[in-house]
Amino acid sequence: MKAINTAAQSWEAYTRARSPEIREQLLHQYLPMVRRLAMRMLGSLPRSVRLDDLVSAGMMGLLTSAENFDPTLGIKFETFAMTRIRGAMVDSLREMDWVPRSIRQKARKLEQMIDALTHKLGRLPEDAELAEELGHDVNGYREFLDDVNVAVLLSLDDTFRAYDGSESPLSETTGDVGQQGAHERIESEELREMLVTGLRNLPEQERLVVALYYYEELTLKEIGDVLGLTESRVSQIHSKAILMLRAQVRTAFKA
Repeated sequence: MKAINTAAQSWEAYTRARSPEIREQLLHQYLPMVRRLAMRMLGSLPRSVRLDDLVSAGMMGLLTSAENFDPTLGIKFETFAMTRIRGAMVDSLREMDWVPRSIRQKARKLEQMIDALTHKLGRLPEDAELAEELGHDVNGYREFLDDVNVAVLLSLDDTFRAYDGSESPLSETTGDVGQQGAHERIESEELREMLVTGLRNLPEQERLVVALYYYEELTLKEIGDVLGLTESRVSQIHSKAILMLRAQVRTAFKA
């Protein structure tokens, strides 16, 4: 409790004075968090991506978070900053544009297939059903998931139709709440509710992987150790889970 109070007091002091010295101390305190997030993300990326590049991008997200954080909102800085740090890393990867168009098309095809089968079956499809729809056996389907993994990670630039008929990237829909108007905050809250509902609808294994990865902050390898699965299999389950969530959110936006 004392550490939490000290951190809150430090942020309040920085907000009042905007002291470069206090900001430097605070940023230094959260450097390990940036590196931890970068290492977790690196486990899902090709070997050509360097850890130092992700950390550098994450530092930009950390700096932005420090400038925009408001301790009076009653949330921890770590909670506020994590999404922005990860977003900065994803933005840097997207700028590299090293994901082939064919891989993006595969990811979109699988998402559309999940959506169509969900409507047809009245529930989320199982691996064997998706494999059959793709014209593969289960092993071929899992290889397909391996192919689209990176595209799934960088899928925030795909568009969703909003309630007024306009289209915008999901990354904008889930932007900085502190800079949103009342209407935008309502739509962001509705999106969060859709995601919560989508998580509840996921099969148990997919839901567990998402919880361990995004909430418990385990790496794919650590999740594999917990579940008795290979890191590659956990990556496949993660990709399928995210595509299922995206399909459910996209369907809700169309409604």
